[in-house]
Amino acid sequence: MLTAIHRREYLMPAIQREFVWGPDQITKLVDSLMRGYPVGSFLLWDVKPETAQSYTFYEFLTNYHERDNPYADKATVPHGSPTTAVLDGQQRLTSLNIALYGSFAEKKKYAWWNSADAFPVKRLYLNLVDDSEDEELGTKYDLRFLTDRDAAAADGEPHKWFRVGAVLDLANAGPAIMKELEHRGIGGSGDAFQRLYDLYEAVRVLKPMNYFLVTDQDADKVLEIFVRVNSGGTTLSYSDLLLSMATNQWKELDAREEVRSLVSEINSNAGRQFSFSKDVVLKTALTITDVDVRFKVSNFTQTNMAKVEEQWPQIEGALLRAATLLQQFGYNERNLTANSVIVPIAHYLHLRGAGDSYLDSTADAADRLALQRWVTRSLVKRGIWGSGLDTLLTRIRDVLRANTTGVFPVLAVEDAMAAVGKGLSFDNAEIDELLNLKYAGQRTFSVLSVLYPGLDLSKKFHEDHVFPKSRFTKKKLTEAGIPHDKIDDYLAAVNLLPNLQLLAGTANIEKQDALPATWIETAFPNEAKRASYLAENDFDSLPLDLDGFSEFFEQRKLRIRNRLIKVLGDSAAQGSND
Repeated sequence: MLTAIHRREYLMPAIQREFVWGPDQITKLVDSLMRGYPVGSFLLWDVKPETAQSYTFYEFLTNYHERDNPYADKATVPHGSPTTAVLDGQQRLTSLNIALYGSFAEKKKYAWWNSADAFPVKRLYLNLVDDSEDEELGTKYDLRFLTDRDAAAADGEPHKWFRVGAVLDLANAGPAIMKELEHRGIGGSGDAFQRLYDLYEAVRVLKPMNYFLVTDQDADKVLEIFVRVNSGGTTLSYSDLLLSMATNQWKELDAREEVRSLVSEINSNAGRQFSFSKDVVLKTALTITDVDVRFKVSNFTQTNMAKVEEQWPQIEGALLRAATLLQQFGYNERNLTANSVIVPIAHYLHLRGAGDSYLDSTADAADRLALQRWVTRSLVKRGIWGSGLDTLLTRIRDVLRANTTGVFPVLAVEDAMAAVGKGLSFDNAEIDELLNLKYAGQRTFSVLSVLYPGLDLSKKFHEDHVFPKSRFTKKKLTEAGIPHDKIDDYLAAVNLLPNLQLLAGTANIEKQDALPATWIETAFPNEAKRASYLAENDFDSLPLDLDGFSEFFEQRKLRIRNRLIKVLGDSAAQGSND
């Protein structure tokens, strides 16, 4: 079947979802093949020439790259030619294609999306010397995706990592394997021979593949079969189904290509760094077109899909502007804790007919600020954008549609949210929990932006330690004269909210490990500006050295608590009077 894929005789219909398997699933599949286990049957569609010209097909991925090449390319079926479409089994076939012929590049943990080395290209290798020790995966063979450099043998060591695809170059299962092992310095190992022989047998020795061939040319019937067979395995999400159905039902645009393109654009164009998924895009489309926002099959009718296609340019523009607004609010993929917040933002911008000028016009500054404060508070409050999301989005949509004020109706929106148990007021316990947020925590940026709202967050701001963390080691604190019995308290407090601030990127670089009083004296030589900066950031009674840190920390903690009570809602204020 893989040979037929490379001859482009087997293609994927547009109703298929994207490739979603990860390295562990690919290695388990190859491990199963090497152990002689069945890997399931396939469902194929015999597409006649006259039918093939009416639908969109895609080729199979060979070199997967999470950022640069995550999607299969469109296929061209020559006029008058038939093709065979894979209705069930594309995840397995794509995985085998990558394992034998291609590569897999996913983002390294904590790496920035636009970093040049964030996506190392890896190929699948078999360890010829050792068995797998991964008890969690339950595999027999040690199969791993490695860079070619990581797979290379160290000086004096046997070359134990065999690239799985290289088995296609072995002339036979006997002398060719022995010669390969000798070349690698492991010629006398019977275990190594067995492992490579098992791989050869799994890949090179033809085994019958079980498949069912659909010959019906009615696309609706084929879609019904497709949905039924994809109800098992890695579950077909409703957003995948919506894309599949929209692709066949849109008349002028290609739904899959449009959604792919928009996801890429809102995530990484114009300096944005987000991780919005196609689910969010499709949920926004349903919201704007006034369709039931739930991902249910019964909502994906031809009539509803026609509405989405008709309003697609407006949906696209609203989402791009909403993403830009979130960027101006200081958010990115690391500190935006709920991607669904973009849905009502985009809907509001759509309803008021906001163009690009809304993003920076002086006339709309107050409205942007109100929207920003609502967004931030909804991200600070736990549980807003989790369970019950569809009900919440529907209630907010109803309020926005009924709004006639010309501005974002904060109070009406919050009343509707509270009615479904998603109120944005905070009690004392919640306020105190916020005071214990840590440096680089998920909600820390949002809380700091609520506390100190006068910053232009469209510019790059960093979470910064007021008293630099580099000075908080046991050795340095001892050298600074901090009593031994207080050192653990210092270490426990350094990363907490009362010792954090938002600082412009350039200023953060200039500050480095300077004590705050020293840096402020240099950064604000004008006494009036210095006094203003101290007051705005709750830096009253800022000590000159580390000895006064504990007292400063507790005093600023109290001032921050009072600020939070003031800005996060009446219930917190009422609770403080109990």
